Amino acid sequence: MKYYAVIDTNVLVSAVLRWDSVPGCVLEHAFVGNIIPLLNEQIINEYAEVLTRPKFHFDREKVNVIIDGMMKRGIFVDPGDTGIVLPDPKDVVFYEIVMEKRKHDDAFLVTGNTKHFPTEPYIVTPREMLTILEKE
Repeated sequence: MKYYAVIDTNVLVSAVLRWDSVPGCVLEHAFVGNIIPLLNEQIINEYAEVLTRPKFHFDREKVNVIIDGMMKRGIFVDPGDTGIVLPDPKDVVFYEIVMEKRKHDDAFLVTGNTKHFPTEPYIVTPREMLTILEKE
């Protein structure tokens, strides 16, 4: 079974920092097609901005491969305005995209910062997403 998921930027950073980690496994599932990434231009721009920050010292070619891979395997969603206010305004787009997709399909928001979002069963940690995938 394939799962739709918005992957928060912190999960990508963690995956790049350590590929053999739970976030790395989530990203690997996105690359092999078990997870269909949900995206829009704002999310792609955030991925690029954060992953190319000098403090991370990530290889630009590797960053480009990751972003291109997400774009090739993902679907773009035009989110509706939910009116939600979150502690970090940059998180709103991640929430709005998952809520838009949930109007028609099951979808998850995978984040290392669940406390930044409402408590809902579809807002999950990378570990919880792996557990969902392993149930198949």
